[in-house]
Amino acid sequence: METGETSPTAADLVLARDRILGQGARSAGPSSGHRLAPDALREALADLHEFWLTATAATAGVGGRGGGVALLAVGGLGRRELVPYSDLDLVLVHDGRKTVDSIAERLWYPLWNSGVGLDHSVRTVGEALDVAKADLRTALGLLDARHLAGDAEVTVRLATSAREQWRGSVRNRLSELIESVRQRWHRAGEVAHWVEPDLKHGRGGLRDLAILDALSLAQLIDRPGPDVVAAHTLLLDTRTELRRIAGRPRDIVRPQDGDEIAATLGLGDRFALARALSGAGRAVAYAMDVALRSTGATTGRKVLGVLRRSPERRPLDEGVVLHGSEVSLARDADPGKDAGLLLRVAAASGRTGHPIAPAALTRLSDLAPEPRAPWPAEVRQDLVSLLGSGEGLTDVVEALDRTGLWARLFPEWGAVRDLPPRDAAHIWTVDRHLVQTTVNASRLVTRVSRPDLLLIGALLHDIGKGRGQDHSVVGAALATQVGQRLGLSKEDVDTLAAMVRHHLLLPHTATRRDVEDEATVLRVVDTLGGDPVLLELLHALTESDSLATGPGVWTDWKATLTADLVDRCAAAMAGERLPAPAELGAAQRELAEAVRASGKADFLVDTDGRVATITLATKDRPGVLSRAAGVLALNLLEVHAASVGSHAGVAVGVYSVTPRFGSMPDPALLREQFLRAEAGSLPLADKLAAKERDYGGRAEDAPEPRVLWFDHEAGDLDGEAVVLELRAADRIGLLHSVAGALERCGVDVLWARVATMGGSAVDSFSFVPGRAAGWRRVVENAVLDASR
Repeated sequence: METGETSPTAADLVLARDRILGQGARSAGPSSGHRLAPDALREALADLHEFWLTATAATAGVGGRGGGVALLAVGGLGRRELVPYSDLDLVLVHDGRKTVDSIAERLWYPLWNSGVGLDHSVRTVGEALDVAKADLRTALGLLDARHLAGDAEVTVRLATSAREQWRGSVRNRLSELIESVRQRWHRAGEVAHWVEPDLKHGRGGLRDLAILDALSLAQLIDRPGPDVVAAHTLLLDTRTELRRIAGRPRDIVRPQDGDEIAATLGLGDRFALARALSGAGRAVAYAMDVALRSTGATTGRKVLGVLRRSPERRPLDEGVVLHGSEVSLARDADPGKDAGLLLRVAAASGRTGHPIAPAALTRLSDLAPEPRAPWPAEVRQDLVSLLGSGEGLTDVVEALDRTGLWARLFPEWGAVRDLPPRDAAHIWTVDRHLVQTTVNASRLVTRVSRPDLLLIGALLHDIGKGRGQDHSVVGAALATQVGQRLGLSKEDVDTLAAMVRHHLLLPHTATRRDVEDEATVLRVVDTLGGDPVLLELLHALTESDSLATGPGVWTDWKATLTADLVDRCAAAMAGERLPAPAELGAAQRELAEAVRASGKADFLVDTDGRVATITLATKDRPGVLSRAAGVLALNLLEVHAASVGSHAGVAVGVYSVTPRFGSMPDPALLREQFLRAEAGSLPLADKLAAKERDYGGRAEDAPEPRVLWFDHEAGDLDGEAVVLELRAADRIGLLHSVAGALERCGVDVLWARVATMGGSAVDSFSFVPGRAAGWRRVVENAVLDASR
């Protein structure tokens, strides 16, 4: 477009724009000399529109210096990041003169008539500032204001005032800012992990980058680092190419657009582009999370104010504290010498919902070693606790992965990180799908007898993807490798590998075969080796996996078919083995005989590192189990396994415990508290309720507890016994509450086995059934009420 005596028309603008976009160059391919690179294209579009607006403004009556009227660009044109088919965001600012309306008409109407998108306003400096006070979007937009034509002093006055107003008011607008951000994220999803990301509005997209710039301008955070700058460039280049290819305004990248965009950007194919975008989105999202926390936007704390006390440091675990609103390291914690510290920090963050402090992440990243294989039981327990933390798991894994710590725990993760799926049903990248499946599985832990294997299997079920082979076969081999490193038993490693190998067996069979055909059922039973535990694990994994795939994948129809198949397979798998009491050792039998002779309760404590086995022998009477469990919980001893039986007429309870914090309490203290509990002078219920309030209480979104019943031969007793199995979210004092409920129902527990796996408890109680009608319902309701 050449200048002349007459101003260029809007038609000239559109024609020149289309020529720059090179609509006919698409068939020539990205290597064509007619096709501008993305950054050069944006610069050319900005120059073109700025030239047209400047020339048109002059003829429309926008005077020069002293004229009192100025044309400003905000948005993409203001930042000179004008992507194809973007609206022009323009502000006509004036000093109150009456001729401004006619000037505006001469500016806006040609653009409207030519079909150019336009977002415009006409205001005085004062009016613009007043609108910015009331409207957050306007306030942010004015930060990008750039002079195009007219009286530059008016532009300077507005731009300077807008920035000063933003700096002065931003601290009072943080809650409004975070609310708008969360609403946008809820609508648009995530750039990092969505298969069809929204480059502008999604979490980790260009709108978030604008907010980072605004917070930096207000001097609340530092300027974005190089990884965020690189992410900005990739997102902007991708959006530029997407719109050039589409020939219209579009911000959501579809898989079918990927190959052409990737070729232009030198990224190979759409899968390489998807992984690059996922990495960019993660970098921006993480920077946003850190920025919003550091400004206090997510916690409501004041950034400035009068002298304040330092945030309280409350212990969460060994070497882990809650410092203000962040999970941090205790002052004496040594990451270099404590291999389990990393997972205790992660588990505490997932459990409480508080983020890990950036300084703690940095220190762990610099010093924390990989846990030595096989992992100690307490380290594995912390992993299961983390995996069972529900929605909190997502942010914890993201934080660990961003700092290289997740790969330190799971080196196998690299192949699935940011990996786009190969089928249209999935909405997440593979790594996020694995995490989301685990989140879903945490809600189903009460449906299985081995919640630890369910959670680990959910995390690993697609770990074999991205390697060019059958991902179930590759994944099973990797699961074996991981299971052995975690220190699982040979039987558990085999079960874990079978879960990964056969995680598609139930949904594929249920939806593709006749589940009423005996051959179909026997094929599944034979494939699973007749293992009912593996069957129930795969049932829960199928639901968790389907829910994490995408909307409409887990339908009522699919759920019914799968449940029908599982029921038929379970019926074909003859007789499930039931829990049985563990036999007492020689030292424990000797303790029981000594207590029978003396008539006084006594303890035997055997420690092995942080794990201790506590044996309690006392007179056999109702209430022994609940009182013992209450005393252990009162001393913050977490019960991992327990058995209750009798020897020589003495009740003997064996408890495998670890201290939640610090070291084991003095056995004399445990003995004294138990004797007080037996005498009724120790109010266990009140003290345990206080402990729950102090140490996290009960999760609001905990899965519903579940009770299962089994018939069981009582062995040396006449008649039959039953086994009640409770599956519930674990908490301080759970065993005490449930045992007390059984005792109040008149149940005399013959034996009990307790297993705590991460955040879940699977407790089995054997007793002689009652004779009254409806006794099972009475006992079941009492146990469920006590476990909630």
